Amino acid sequence: MLAFLVRRVLQAAGVFLAVGIIAFTMFRFVGDPVNQIVSIDTPYAERLAVRQSLGLDDPVPVQILRYLGRALGGDFGISYQFRQPVSALFAERLPATLELALCATVFALGLGVLFGVVSALRRGTALASALNALSLVGISLPTFLIGILLIYVFSETFRLLPSFGRGDVVRVGGWTTGFLTPSGLKALVLPSITLGLFQLTLVMRLVRAEMLEVLRTDYIRFARARGLRSRTIHFRHALKNTLIPVITIAGLQLGSLIAFAIITETVFQWPGMGALFLQAVQNVDIPIMAAYLLLVAGIFVVINLTVDILYTVVDPRLHVAGATGG
Repeated sequence: MLAFLVRRVLQAAGVFLAVGIIAFTMFRFVGDPVNQIVSIDTPYAERLAVRQSLGLDDPVPVQILRYLGRALGGDFGISYQFRQPVSALFAERLPATLELALCATVFALGLGVLFGVVSALRRGTALASALNALSLVGISLPTFLIGILLIYVFSETFRLLPSFGRGDVVRVGGWTTGFLTPSGLKALVLPSITLGLFQLTLVMRLVRAEMLEVLRTDYIRFARARGLRSRTIHFRHALKNTLIPVITIAGLQLGSLIAFAIITETVFQWPGMGALFLQAVQNVDIPIMAAYLLLVAGIFVVINLTVDILYTVVDPRLHVAGATGG
């Protein structure tokens, strides 16, 4: 197990290093940072002083090492647009995005696994047909359209839920959360459903397909022949063996929810990382864009490492295979 973890950590470090070099390339060679900081009529001497203060006159390998070293320490530079440290901007916006992604993930996994199991066990019934139709709707409709429809129904027509913003938040240490206020919880409902609906349908269809495949295997027939209860067969044996692909999808989709929540945050004016990144793209704010790339890469690396570890917990055969080099 230790050798397996060491290999995965080394692979993750290699991926993060490669992404860091790409982020540096974006930061260094996509336009001149000095032009983004100073005005057009700034004298040449002041431009030269700014360039020297940023270390842009140093050799490229030195700049790469300095950039990666600062990034590991949480220093991503100064935003051109906001004139603030990028790390401070991220610390302010990250709680909103993580809470939204967490709620969307719980919504997608909880209902997705439940609906997938029900549609597999009750296949051919009206309930299974309705769930399959729901999955087609969730996959077919674009995210922005789902958000607009939810706003129209629940905010404009029935006026049950807010259509924008994060609601009231409270600060717990260095973290701001909306989980502890009624308006914060209400504000999470619509964007969480919008962000998690596609993942819900994806998980549901995957669980259904895997469940139907497992129910046709020989060991399930043997379990039935032994007289085991249907609940034991379905949930202790069949469902457990469908979890490996579900864990893979869930891990990747959690990273995707955090990285690509831009559309949902734009529709609901959610003050998270996606909205900040969109502003950075519009204003060519390279430090924010490069730091966002590093952050997303770090999230995916950590999630993939966690998924690899969960594999060995769910299926001990993978642990044995890894120990033998298979």
